Amino acid sequence: MATGTTTPPLLQGPTAKEKKYDRQLRLWAASGQQALENAHVLLLNVSPGVVGIETLKNLILPGIGSFTVVDEDLVTEKDLGVNFFLSDESLGRPRAAETCRLLRELNPEVQGYALHQPIEKFIESPQALEKYSLILLIASPKGYFKKVSDIAATNSIPLFYIHSIGFYSYFSVQLPEIFPIVDTHPDPVSTQDLRLLEPWPELLGFTEKKTDNLEKLSDHDHGHIPYLLLLLHYLSAWKSSHGGKPPADYKEKKEFKALVEKGARTSNAEGGEENYDEAAAAVLKSLNPPSLPSGLRDIFDHQECQNPNTKSSNFWIIANAISTFYSTHKSIPLPGSLPDMKAQSVDYIHLQSIYKTKARQDLHEVTSHIRQLEHRLGRANPIDAKEIEAFSKGAAFVKLIRGQRFCWTLNPHEQKQRLQPLSHELHNEDSLFPLAIVFQAYISAIESQSQSQATTSSSNEELTFALQRHSRELIETASSSSSSTTDTENTTETKIDAIITEMQRAGGLEGGELHNISALTGGMVAQEAIKVITKQYIPIDNT
Repeated sequence: MATGTTTPPLLQGPTAKEKKYDRQLRLWAASGQQALENAHVLLLNVSPGVVGIETLKNLILPGIGSFTVVDEDLVTEKDLGVNFFLSDESLGRPRAAETCRLLRELNPEVQGYALHQPIEKFIESPQALEKYSLILLIASPKGYFKKVSDIAATNSIPLFYIHSIGFYSYFSVQLPEIFPIVDTHPDPVSTQDLRLLEPWPELLGFTEKKTDNLEKLSDHDHGHIPYLLLLLHYLSAWKSSHGGKPPADYKEKKEFKALVEKGARTSNAEGGEENYDEAAAAVLKSLNPPSLPSGLRDIFDHQECQNPNTKSSNFWIIANAISTFYSTHKSIPLPGSLPDMKAQSVDYIHLQSIYKTKARQDLHEVTSHIRQLEHRLGRANPIDAKEIEAFSKGAAFVKLIRGQRFCWTLNPHEQKQRLQPLSHELHNEDSLFPLAIVFQAYISAIESQSQSQATTSSSNEELTFALQRHSRELIETASSSSSSTTDTENTTETKIDAIITEMQRAGGLEGGELHNISALTGGMVAQEAIKVITKQYIPIDNT
């Protein structure tokens, strides 16, 4: 045994939290996890309320910071048959407290709170909702939907409306009017930005060095030149015979591809060269001039991007800096990533260094502008460098979602503008549009009863009549500019009658839920809620 040796230091392994959340951290990283842990989700629950509890379950497991359940009901025998987060001992006790207690067992790190009171009383003060990050509103036979929607819109709180009854379920999302998403997680292939038509001096210098006397190189060296450098080499040759212009259209790119393929050696042992195959395959997708993505253009055109103020969020400050960068260079900051390619390790590493150095230079310019803007606006807390880097690298795929109010909160003219683009769905036999119509008609019926000061103890027969009437009104609104035929209208009404029959069978106003349907719906809602909370990926675009 050797003497005088030292024990190598132990490598720092993952923390307990990293081990616990390992799989999801690969999806939304530490920044997304932190956003979850900072979130406080409010559930406005009513009987039987299974879908809301199932949604919370799928938010508690990945580690939201806290949740609050508002529910005025006591646990009944019926609840025990469909709600897995109740026990026999829960019978007769406040359902909010009992579900909260058992939900907390899923993840001890999550804080849970229960309020045993009517939702109407809870929302009497609009300030009661201000502290929540996201609201889950469960369908109810009481008409407070629009009030909750108004409060959420005023305070820019994302709101999910969820309704599960029998074999059917429905949910819709109301996002704040301006809802930016920086990390949209695009396809990695689409994020490659190589700037071959606008190379910078360091990249051109490396190209000239590696492709000098190309014909005299050995087969090994010739077959290991990175395909990016091959494309730049043959672009130079092409430009010299085409007035200094690169291949512009499909025909010219096909000719350029043939020029590249002609340079490959076929007399070697492999009978061809992989790097030349990569270069030829990349011609159509890589030889495109930089352009401003439409989503980023919308952001640049926004008033707050053009004129940020002291109250502007970090997003608009960074967007302003990126816009200034684009105005100067006619391109957005370089991401700096490279695809895999056939090359010698030393050459690939050097090529990586060239791209990363250029990306750091672009990032430094953006950051400098941000610091100047922060100083001018008198912002006390500078934006974190990691946040600037994430925006800069993913600028091409940043999305600004313009949130819309729920369709049932709109006036008749606005409803017509929202529904008419979907009129073609009335002609599609497989469309779920009639299902959406009925669920929206349910809300309209409940709200109408509330506004007319009708009692909430309406019979299921009265509900059926109201659903049929409001469904027909919505169909007329959607189809007023459509060439719908009598047969189409009859088919749609037949579908709607079948849906209403199932809703009545399942309990009507009492809203009987099937656990498996609500569990599935809760999983889907939670998936969209996580997108909204983390501001990663793109949430559903609903009506």
